Amino acid sequence: MQVSFSPFFEHSEERAVQALFDILPWDERRAKTVEAKAGKIVEDLRKVKMPAGQLESFLHQYSLDTTEGLALMTLAEALQRIPDRKTANRLIKDKVTGADWLARSSATRDWIVKAAGLGLFMSSKTLSGFLSGMGEPVIREAMMRAMKVLGQEFVLGEDIESAVQNAHAYQDLGYRMSYDILGEGARTAADAEHYFKQYAAAIDYIGQRGHASDQRRPGISVKLSALHPRYEYAQKERCVPEMAALLLELAQKAAAYNLAFTVDAEEANRLNLSVEIIEAVMADPSLKGWDGFGLAVQAYHKATPALIDHMIACAKANHIRLQMRLVKGAYWDSEIKEAQVEGLKDFPVYTCKYHTDLSFLACSYKMLEASDHIYPMLATHNAHSIAAVMEMGEGKRYEFQRLFGMGQSLYGMLMKAHDVSVSVYAPVGPHKDLLPYLVRRLLENGANSSFVNRVLDHDVPVSELVGDPVEKSKNSNGLKHPKIQLPHELFEGEAPQGRVNSKGLDLNAPEIAAPLMQEIAQSKAFYTSASIISGRNFTDTIGQEVKNPGELSDIVGRVYEAGTAQVNQAFEYAKAGYEEWSGTDASVRAQALRQAADMLEERHVQAMALLCREAGKTAHDALAEIREAVDFLRYYAGQGEVAFAASGQVLPGPTGERNVLSYSGRGVFVCISPWNFPLAIFTGQMAAALMAGNAVLAKPAEQTPLIGYFMVEILHEAGVPVSALHLITGDGRIGAALCAHKDLAGVAFTGSTEVARLINQTLAAKNGPIVPLIAETGGQNAMIVDGSALPEQVVDDVLLSAFGSAGQRCSALRILCVHEGIADKMIRMIQGGMKELVIGNPKSLSSDVGPVIDDEARRMLVKHREGLNGFAKPLFEVPLEADLKQEGHYFGPCMYELPDLKGLGAEVFGPILHVVRYNHHNLPELLQDIANTGYGLTLGVHSRIESFQDFIAASVPAGNVYVNRSMIGAVVGSQPFGGRGLSGTGPKAGGPNYLQRFAQERVISVDTTAAGGNASLVTLAE
Repeated sequence: MQVSFSPFFEHSEERAVQALFDILPWDERRAKTVEAKAGKIVEDLRKVKMPAGQLESFLHQYSLDTTEGLALMTLAEALQRIPDRKTANRLIKDKVTGADWLARSSATRDWIVKAAGLGLFMSSKTLSGFLSGMGEPVIREAMMRAMKVLGQEFVLGEDIESAVQNAHAYQDLGYRMSYDILGEGARTAADAEHYFKQYAAAIDYIGQRGHASDQRRPGISVKLSALHPRYEYAQKERCVPEMAALLLELAQKAAAYNLAFTVDAEEANRLNLSVEIIEAVMADPSLKGWDGFGLAVQAYHKATPALIDHMIACAKANHIRLQMRLVKGAYWDSEIKEAQVEGLKDFPVYTCKYHTDLSFLACSYKMLEASDHIYPMLATHNAHSIAAVMEMGEGKRYEFQRLFGMGQSLYGMLMKAHDVSVSVYAPVGPHKDLLPYLVRRLLENGANSSFVNRVLDHDVPVSELVGDPVEKSKNSNGLKHPKIQLPHELFEGEAPQGRVNSKGLDLNAPEIAAPLMQEIAQSKAFYTSASIISGRNFTDTIGQEVKNPGELSDIVGRVYEAGTAQVNQAFEYAKAGYEEWSGTDASVRAQALRQAADMLEERHVQAMALLCREAGKTAHDALAEIREAVDFLRYYAGQGEVAFAASGQVLPGPTGERNVLSYSGRGVFVCISPWNFPLAIFTGQMAAALMAGNAVLAKPAEQTPLIGYFMVEILHEAGVPVSALHLITGDGRIGAALCAHKDLAGVAFTGSTEVARLINQTLAAKNGPIVPLIAETGGQNAMIVDGSALPEQVVDDVLLSAFGSAGQRCSALRILCVHEGIADKMIRMIQGGMKELVIGNPKSLSSDVGPVIDDEARRMLVKHREGLNGFAKPLFEVPLEADLKQEGHYFGPCMYELPDLKGLGAEVFGPILHVVRYNHHNLPELLQDIANTGYGLTLGVHSRIESFQDFIAASVPAGNVYVNRSMIGAVVGSQPFGGRGLSGTGPKAGGPNYLQRFAQERVISVDTTAAGGNASLVTLAE
């Protein structure tokens, strides 16, 4: 019964909300009844004395729209994981001293919150230097204890034994317990094995303590992403059967004890996989007769009503009653950002909270109506949602769920007054593992719009707290939140002129990814697997084989081979083209670039096939490169349409004078691009030069001429005259000839530092005008990781930054600098992550790392690796399958530990990561060593301490600094890209200053009084 839910994520919010209206029977009578019940619940709750220290009190006083709330969240998430005292002290000082704790705590009656606020206030004054009676060790110990107390508000017990013991108090009050073993997504096989054993042990421990026949039998939740390090669609063929087997084993164990067993909800991009795994387990004959199996679904997903229908059908087909937990959603902010970053059609989630509340009601109704096949477990702390469920569920069997540490007074009151069934969703685990869970809970319930946050505020009217989400949704016409931009709208407000964001493809959607990869594999540009890694055999778009790049001119028209005569001929044609193109209105030039962007998006399959075949790009990298090329075209079109307008820019000056600045092209620009970004950089250079009014001689790398031809043809079709844009193929000799030509007006170059230096020398020696060199070169890029960093996030970013694109990015991570207190753990985690990398043919979606560009590149990497074996400690190398060794230019990613940076020379372009440990004493020396390399391209920082982030950024000269994220994937217009020193000349590509470097400036000053007086001045009105 496999289906894909991905299409629902592309539905507009308006369409998805209308579907909810169609599901939910909601008339005026029901609306008034529910509102009255909800109002009564709020009024009664406000009369109840809250237990001291309840989480609601903390969230009310320290909500996430306050400096204090954000500081508390950071301290709670990070402090107990920091191994060294100095880093802990710095984090405390960084977060505590900038907040007004006393003002916050004075507004509460909760003595624990008051005490916490007073203690934080005293700590802040001590750390600020106003008090001297207490030292840093005392403050640190106090803060550690305070964070542990706060953690206890979220966690039932640090292990399953203590959790079960602590649960007795709640069971005695009538609650059913649902244990959640803390643990996020596994990054390594060791992580996955650890979490599996934890789940299995917890099931045994709970099950052996009875309650099997009790109506309030306990349950346990399992997070699928904790069971496998590669839980993603691209690894479906591996992860689905392996995970189904693991989940079945756990489910069989739970069934033997007759426990409840719930599969937790995950991010939207894993929904299809989750359902496939759950279906496989549900259908297993060994589970027949057991009604404890279930899953969690999230109301904020547009696909959830369809998912519920599907699971009801599965329950019927398997003759079981399926447990289903409905939550409002746990990953909302990351789902919004992910859709924007990936350029998807729409968001998978609702952007308005009242739409999610409406969805919760509609989904609750569906589940309640199917209660013969579904046992609804409805998780909410919202009075209106509770009242609506009670109204719709009258006479039906269901239960509410509350989070441990929240809703105790609310549900205690309801259990007495209405005899409702309630379970407690209770996290279990050490406080150091609390981070991801804690952040999600705080984000859900600490926001200033949250019911939990506002219910204790007696200044908020009851009517405002129990507003009907159905009515609100109807009044909004189901439209999305006006302050949240759809992915395609992301850059519409960009100055000076907005642009449409490049389109992405959801490669986690089976109906998109499977046919796309089939089309790529069948493309004539992908005619043999050997051609992927060859770099020396080429096929044109109609399948005609070319044995040598120099022969490309025989089949593609005006393409020039290396040689003086051909270079002279190309310049002659381009000079004539410049006269025509430079006189073309800027708006016409901009329209040609925008048209080219649209055409490139339309031809994405052909472009991806060429990138995979000719440059060894994986599918994800190829798609990202197409999007970057599209962004360059649209960005420079918008920038240039304003900057190069015929009217020019009027400058300030005295009355009676008019001063106008204008830009125009320089002449014939040579654009020399690299093989590592044969479409994006190639297109960006051409687009900027053309938008500025220049004619262009575009030379792609000798390894990737077909991609260059493909893009030049698109630009010609889009309206760039053939005379203004010419493709030049060949090796470095033709590049040298182009740069030495007397008619050259400028060079845009991306490549090695050595070649950039040679071009610079050539230009300096040339007679005639001094022309610009715009160069972007390599980098010896470092990432600094301190003890406050989140290890899982560091591992993700290191693997992507160091080994993505086979390490063949100028921005790639080369040197990982890790604080000695966490170095061993970080290295083990990175080793585990490297073991999971898939090295393989780019035409397979499962490939993480493809080949390096050619045999010369591979030999260079082998030589560097052999050199490292002399003085560095080998940490790990990804082994290559035997067929890859035979097939082509593959190089297994590897990691070495260096004693320092003294023995590391120039940048080596490929998947080799160098690791250096540091401590607080030698950090300044290490930073100076990084600066002394002379490069200055990208720098990574992983730390929760803002002062540390600022210190590192100020200490290392780098054009792009990335904090707590990967170091690759700069976005046009958001992260203009370019380096300093040996890493480039500037200005930054994809930035506001780039176009002007391709242009020459002119100012025309006119004395407007020369005709007899200043008429504009004397005619001013009163």
